[in-house]
Amino acid sequence: MRPLRRANMAKRRSRRLVIDTSIARAAGGEGATFPTSKHCRDLLLAVRTICHRLVLTSDITEEWNRNQSTFARQWRVSMEARRKVERLDVAPDTALRRKIEQTATVQSDRNAMLKDCCLLEAALAADRIVLSLDDTVRALFADAARHVGELRAVMWSNPDILDEATVAWLENGAKVERQRLLSQRVQEANES
Repeated sequence: MRPLRRANMAKRRSRRLVIDTSIARAAGGEGATFPTSKHCRDLLLAVRTICHRLVLTSDITEEWNRNQSTFARQWRVSMEARRKVERLDVAPDTALRRKIEQTATVQSDRNAMLKDCCLLEAALAADRIVLSLDDTVRALFADAARHVGELRAVMWSNPDILDEATVAWLENGAKVERQRLLSQRVQEANES
């Protein structure tokens, strides 16, 4: 008897994902009906099913601990049990933060970016993927990417924007797609 061939089975590559607490806070349980809650729950379930990994740094862990929904807490425990949480020791990158800070012309923008720099630092140390509901800071980082080269390779996706098809993208291996890159968002803004 010949062994089963697995050549036809496409092997999915597990990605290390930085998931913002905006998703952890919004993720609803089984009975959730609010669209954002459902989209965030579906994203987290897909991450676990596909076997992607959650990236946590000390700063991100602190944020999750303060802001996660009951569903997100249970999901995270299940990810820990499956050994699908990767803890990275990522120190604040003062040079990167300085560059980002210099791109902002308004103090409130500067503050918003500095608050979420930990997401970018973790993404740069992992697979350069951020999942977040915060399109305001995403736009700020995309604008900063014009001057801060390190940011250009970071992909950012919002599971609450249906056109972005975040779950389908993750199911297909979360490959680099131009429209998800912060650098691409800069080009689109310049063209409009």
